[in-house]
Amino acid sequence: MLYDITIIGGGIVGLATGLKIKAQRPELKVAILEKETEVACHQTGNNSGVIHSGLYYAPGSLKAKNCIDGYHQLIRFCEENDLPFEITGKVVVATKEDQLPQLKHLLERGLQNGLKGVRSISIEELKELEPYCQGVGALHVPQTGIVDYKRVAMAYKKNFVALGGVVLFNHKVLDIKDIKNTITINTSSNEITTKVVINCAGLYADKVAGMLEKEPLQIRIIPFRGEYFKIKKEREYLVKNLIYPVPDPNFPFLGVHFTRMQKGGVEAGPNAVLAFKKEGYKKTDFDLREFLDAVTWPGLQKVAGKYWKTGLGEYKRSFSKAAFTKALQELIPDIKPSDLVSGGAGVRAQACDREGGLLDDFAIKETAKAVHVINAPSPAATSALSIADKISELALQKV
Repeated sequence: MLYDITIIGGGIVGLATGLKIKAQRPELKVAILEKETEVACHQTGNNSGVIHSGLYYAPGSLKAKNCIDGYHQLIRFCEENDLPFEITGKVVVATKEDQLPQLKHLLERGLQNGLKGVRSISIEELKELEPYCQGVGALHVPQTGIVDYKRVAMAYKKNFVALGGVVLFNHKVLDIKDIKNTITINTSSNEITTKVVINCAGLYADKVAGMLEKEPLQIRIIPFRGEYFKIKKEREYLVKNLIYPVPDPNFPFLGVHFTRMQKGGVEAGPNAVLAFKKEGYKKTDFDLREFLDAVTWPGLQKVAGKYWKTGLGEYKRSFSKAAFTKALQELIPDIKPSDLVSGGAGVRAQACDREGGLLDDFAIKETAKAVHVINAPSPAATSALSIADKISELALQKV
């Protein structure tokens, strides 16, 4: 069968894109290729489940626009599809005096991005919201919430299929060839022919783009593993909702934080360490080719040279529960190593350019017959339906 549009990757962005395309053009033949046996097995299914408000992102950036629009679309979708979610609010806490200017900057960004109700709160108000938290300053962000993104992704898939879309599992993309008026995708199961390709391959977005495009991308997808602990049931009372630190402005990561999960329990983390495999969820996971692909990239070498002390601190927390606990104690002094049990891990697909820049914004590259989603880290899950609007707009122009 010749498909009009084929989407590579059954994560939340790929599924949302398929849903948007079929909703607009139900007559089109649209397929989603997924190498696993179900959807949302990687970034989507291993994230913290936070519905982000749009606090952190530069006004006017793709992250800011898509997060805020995506937030409202996600809430409506959950309501219409009876998916459980909670708008819990969160606190962002400065634990040191030198973090107060950055906290003020975050407040200004939130207000510029149109967040309603975001405000500075006193330490007394912080204690009312999170009794066991300490700090020298704090913001309250009422819009933040929690949801199970695996369930959201499954609902996107259900709606996509109901509209006539096709999801093909066990279809790992091996090669792509542009032959005259169609594109042939060679997969681990069979060949797929299509008019247009949408690359939502996440951790492998750079590799998929390289299969199709003659000009090499000037970025590399670097895998960063984020490891979590869970708080023991009897100590979950230490966290009422969500507690975040003031993030380091040099990095596109939010720092170790506490998150009450919609599916139950409280997570603490994550750290951020280089994974030695694209899908390296365990410390022992290693793929020589993928490891060399990352460490020989000039951009990562420049990042490592500049921020090696920070990187060592992240690895120390990875291998030392005591060090991880110490980082958590900056927010909640009463937390103890005995309160923590090993949780899961996720791997973030972080685009890094040749000059050592860790791309902080979403990045979409359009070519004659393809749309490549090159960088879609957090808050991509929150933003997926909004990102999908842009992707589908670009793809439909090519059909």
